[in-house]
Amino acid sequence: MDFDSYQIEARKTAIYPHKDKNFIYPTLGLVGESGEVAEKIKKVMRDKNGIFDYESKLALKKELGDVLWYLSNLCDEFNFSLDDVAKDNLEKLNLRLSRGKISGSGDDR
Repeated sequence: MDFDSYQIEARKTAIYPHKDKNFIYPTLGLVGESGEVAEKIKKVMRDKNGIFDYESKLALKKELGDVLWYLSNLCDEFNFSLDDVAKDNLEKLNLRLSRGKISGSGDDR
């Protein structure tokens, strides 16, 4: 599956207030689900000495899917193609890499 296909299918399941005019809802969902990803990793660090067994990986994969869903719907709210966002991001990173600026901080490095 590619990002554009995912975005089309994910949008079909988007049911929230003022869809198409509400970037707040998917933004809050994205932040919440990202926290759940961090929480899953934290618990593996605490309870399993940082070792991800099959169940831990499966649970993490599900949360990452939720992150992707909210990211996709946030892109829709701004009429961004998720595929274009991914391509632009790789272009930015490859440019930084070619200039030896992949590490450091700041958007304009």
